[in-house]
Parts: sequence; C-alpha cells; structure tokens
Amino acid sequence: MIHSYSLQNGVLTPHSGGLDTALWLDLDSPTLDEEAAVEAVLNCDIPTQAEMNEIEISSRLYTYDHAIYMTAILPANSDGGDPIMGPVSFVLTPSHLVTIRYHNPRVFGSFPPRAQATKLEMDSPESCLMALMEAIIDRQADILERAAAEIDSESRELFKPKQRGTSKDYQKVLEKIGQMGNLNSNIRDSLLTFERLVTYLGQLLAKRDASPDMRERARTLGSDVKSLTDHANFVASKITFLLDATLGLIGIEQNGIFKIFSVVSVIFLPPTLIASTFGMNFTHMPELSWEYGYAYAVGLMVTFAMLPYLFFKFKKWL
Repeated sequence: MIHSYSLQNGVLTPHSGGLDTALWLDLDSPTLDEEAAVEAVLNCDIPTQAEMNEIEISSRLYTYDHAIYMTAILPANSDGGDPIMGPVSFVLTPSHLVTIRYHNPRVFGSFPPRAQATKLEMDSPESCLMALMEAIIDRQADILERAAAEIDSESRELFKPKQRGTSKDYQKVLEKIGQMGNLNSNIRDSLLTFERLVTYLGQLLAKRDASPDMRERARTLGSDVKSLTDHANFVASKITFLLDATLGLIGIEQNGIFKIFSVVSVIFLPPTLIASTFGMNFTHMPELSWEYGYAYAVGLMVTFAMLPYLFFKFKKWL
C-alpha cells in the first residue's frame, strides 16, 4: 500500500494525485507493482525486504546516484509489552522522500495527522524527513519513559514492607522484569541504528551545503539520540538491579521456608526418641505397669519438644 502526502501552503496533507507530484511516499508492505511504480517516478531502485534486513552498515547507509539510502530498526506494538522490531528504509531524493516498511510503527500513523493539525511547516523532502525523524525520537522517548515508570512502580511494590499473611507473586514480578528488559533492549538496538543514521545524514548535509537550519536540526537530533541512549542504559541498570533484588528476595524466602522445616524436624526429634523408647517390646519395663506411666511419657515428650523451641527463640533464630 502506498500512502502519499504533499504540501499545501507548506503543510503536510494527504495526496490524491499522481506519485510524481507527491512529496512523501510511504510504502507499507508494498507489492512488486507498487515498487515498480515508485521506481519509475524516482528513477532509482527501492530496497527489497531482504536488502533492508542486511546488518552491514554499508548496506544500510549509502548514496547511489542522486538518492540517499538510510535504514534503521524501529519498534512496533511497543505499548503491548511485546514489541515487533523491523527495518524501515528512508530514501531521500531531491524531489521526494520515500519510506519503506513491512511493519507498522505507530509514528507513521500519528505523524501525518499531527503535522496537519499543528500546521507543521515544511518546504522540502529534507525538512519532511527531519520532522519525521524528530517524531520518531519523540516516540522512542515516550516508550523509554513508560518503561522507566513501570520499573519504578515494580521496584516500589517489591520493596514495600510485607504485611502478615500476604505473599508476593515473584513469578509475575520476574515476567514483568523480563518484558521490560526485552523492551528496553530493543529500544537500545533501535537507537543505535538511528544514531548511525543521524550521523550519516548530518555528514551528508554538511557536504551538500544544506541550510544552517537543517544542519542545526540534525545536530540537535543527534544529541537527542545520544541522550536517549544514555537514558536507556540507565534503565537497563535499574532493570538489572531489580532482577538481582528479586532473585535475592526469592532466595531469602526459600531459606525461611527451609529454616521452618529444619526447626520443626529438630523439635520433633526428642519426642520421637521418647516414643520409640517406650514403644520397644521389652519384658521388664517398670513404666508399663505404673499408674502414671502414660502421663509421664507424654510429659517427657512435651518437655523435650519445648526445650529446643525455647532455645531457638532465646538465640533469636526464629
């Protein structure tokens, strides 16, 4: 599917005319015929899905003839906690901006109507690309802020004093930490590819004597990406700390359970010994014919059961 946009009075609006008169062509899972139509208009090749998935920098950032080819990894479905990562290619020509994608990052649906509603002014494919990248970075920042807020919430819940009779579901805590760790890791990978893209674009703008405004926006964009990368690293360290703390609390709880079983075993050992003694079938056992023999045996068992318990309490082991 091809979504096309053009400028009307400097504002980005949906385009219904021919592809050659559009400013931005957004190719969403394009068919071969759609790729061929765009290639005929641009007079240059469109990257295939296999080419977009190449991991070499030379395959993601290059210039061919009059077009600049740039590819970055962007997340989709990040609000669901299970993001879908996929490449998005940006092809910049003197007359068009083309984006090619085979998944649906949210920014590609939210940016055009927001640009139209706020009357975001543009005058060239370069300015459209820069505005789109700024929107992508804003979206990445929102995802990181949400991840950091959820980690803080989980941390407060985990270290909240435990009320008597309640227990924490550590399995759910670990699942949540795993989801946040996966999301943060994907965002860090995305920011890494985007940082390379912005650096490459900034170098090309400098070589081509772009306007000071474009070059300044590119530098600002690079600074924003670096700041977000640092923030993602900070969130990763918090996730690691929370994971270690959770595993430590699980170990403490397991040790407490084993301690209780050990204490119960020790408490019942003396009564078991006494009961075994009086359960032996010897002919001459005076207590068997004694009127108070049963009470005497029960008293011994209770006494020697209480002595270890009181000793553990005195030592503050319980």
